[in-house]
Amino acid sequence: MNAIAILKNTRSRRLALIASAVLGTLLGITGTPAGNAEQPLNVKQAPPQPEHRWFQTGRASWYGKFFQGHETASGEDFDMNAMTCAHRSLPLGSLVKVTNLRNHKSVILRVNDRGPVPRSRIIDLSYAAARLLGFGQRGTAPVRIELLSTNSQLPQMAFLADATR
Repeated sequence: MNAIAILKNTRSRRLALIASAVLGTLLGITGTPAGNAEQPLNVKQAPPQPEHRWFQTGRASWYGKFFQGHETASGEDFDMNAMTCAHRSLPLGSLVKVTNLRNHKSVILRVNDRGPVPRSRIIDLSYAAARLLGFGQRGTAPVRIELLSTNSQLPQMAFLADATR
């Protein structure tokens, strides 16, 4: 009789073990809300792509007194003391960050004209911008141009023009 009692005891333990495993699995599957479910470990996600920013490097020059008061491509009068520049292809009104690669000084300028005329240069700056970048006396400098915005933000940029006067 002892052998039969042990067999029943083992069978009931085994059934209890299987029942608890099934119950635990069901609770694990249904107990997790769908929105918070973690992804399986073997699924590879693409790494986040960095935001592409347009930039250009090359030589910059400046123009000043000779063009003072002449009409620019945007229709406004050129002011050598304003924080503006001339670029061949960027939309008029765009904001660009220009960095002098010699001394790493930067300024933010608004594109209001077309140019530069010499093909060896990528941008013409107003005299005020060239002076702040540290090449007002030299005439040209290696620069990096980074496009910040293609929207005209003249009222917000007025403080930069006033700071150079």
